[in-house]
Amino acid sequence: MIARGTLGSLLVLLGGVVTATLPASTPVLRLGALEALRGHEIGRMAGLVVVLVGLGLLANAWLRLCRTVAVGDRETADPADGEALVRFAAVVWSAPLLLAPPLFSRDGWSYAAQGMLAEVGLSPYVVGPGALAPATFLPLPGWVTGPPIVQAVDPMWWDTATPYGPVPVFLGAVVAGVTGNPWILVVGHRGFALVGLVLLAWAVPRLARWGGANPAVATALVVVSPLMMANGVAGLHNDLLMVGLMAAALVVAVERGWAWGAVIAGLAAAVKVPGGLVCVGIVLVSLPVAAPLAARLRRLGAVAAVSVGTLLGLGLVTGIGNGWLRALTVPGEVNTPLSATTLVGGVLDWLAGHLGLGTGPAFFRDLVRALGLLAAAGIGGWVALRWPTGSRRTAIAAVAATGAAFVLLSPVVHLWYFLLLPPFLATQRLPRHATGALVAVSVLLGLVAPLDSSLHGAYYAIVIGCMTVALLLPFLLLTPPARERLARIVAPLAPPLVTKGYRAKTGATTPG
Repeated sequence: MIARGTLGSLLVLLGGVVTATLPASTPVLRLGALEALRGHEIGRMAGLVVVLVGLGLLANAWLRLCRTVAVGDRETADPADGEALVRFAAVVWSAPLLLAPPLFSRDGWSYAAQGMLAEVGLSPYVVGPGALAPATFLPLPGWVTGPPIVQAVDPMWWDTATPYGPVPVFLGAVVAGVTGNPWILVVGHRGFALVGLVLLAWAVPRLARWGGANPAVATALVVVSPLMMANGVAGLHNDLLMVGLMAAALVVAVERGWAWGAVIAGLAAAVKVPGGLVCVGIVLVSLPVAAPLAARLRRLGAVAAVSVGTLLGLGLVTGIGNGWLRALTVPGEVNTPLSATTLVGGVLDWLAGHLGLGTGPAFFRDLVRALGLLAAAGIGGWVALRWPTGSRRTAIAAVAATGAAFVLLSPVVHLWYFLLLPPFLATQRLPRHATGALVAVSVLLGLVAPLDSSLHGAYYAIVIGCMTVALLLPFLLLTPPARERLARIVAPLAPPLVTKGYRAKTGATTPG
């Protein structure tokens, strides 16, 4: 099981070197075999299949791991053994991916370039990576033009300011102060992302105990899922660090007080603004039961003041500034098929064009997007002001609800946006069918990660990739052994076995 997952990670690494975008000056590109594979579509298709097979092995190993800890925790007295096994798997399966270039997306190269901008004294909130001068870096071979790090940044973002907070920019500047090697820069950024994975491994078992879920199973569902490995670790996205801080903020709010939780929530928002959504849970969990509206409003204002103060203060203390506020609309420059509001608005624009209404080409898209954001904010306010207070379980559900509203109604939705949800879904005592759905979606979103942006418009590669996923999914989820494995994973949702001491004390046959 552990070995199978490790082999899967190694295959993702090897295939990813063939399919991923790399700076033209990267020495590894001058290896004859790799150059030949990357230079022909059939070679890239082979690399894609290797990646997908690796992800399939990871998914298979993950499902077996979930089954092992689910059954083991019901048959043993110490669930910590299951948690230790999951953490060990996370270390071993992540290790090969630590050295990989950013896979399935070029965002990691953008992060590195933005850190380099800050290091050389240029604000990434004012200029894009294209402002970097070649003289900033080591001398380049004559056949290469442009700075090494910019060579791998998506041209769409060359002249675009970053919408990310001061935390990733500052950390990127620290790494850029040590090296200008693009590959080492992105490895450093992946190290920061893995801090989020460590925080999740620490926080999720605590949240699961509050939410009535199996801590070992919840940790497995969150920390080493295909969704996490493909989009969080391999994909190298800031969302992993953000969601790790969110989970930690809720735990700290309970164990150390709401003010400290709000500070960490501000740190999460300083990575990406949606990290501040955890403040809703902090407000609810920090108030006594049946708190009146006035008390809710006071606590909501206090938590917001501390978290926003932390967010803005970090911009000042680090010297990065808070210009990211002006760049929050940058992600909206692209249309993503996962955004419901973008799809609805696009359909309305198409109808308006055919009906001759005379509206602009994106009038309804922008309108529906704005309404979606207002609805998401309204849901967050309603949860904070109307949901029960003083309950840890309700606080977890509140963060899940507000996070789900944001993801579903956001104007831009990428696969890695879904990383926000599992830590606050898997730690609740969900119905069996809901846990089964979470498992299935985690497998699906992990397997389709390479089809997001790594194919560069290669039609045949897209076809081969879709065919490979279509073959892997039934094997992982629909065959009789797969269905039996899934049933064993959700089995811990039945009332847990009770100890003799509990029966003797209460006379009950199952816990109430």
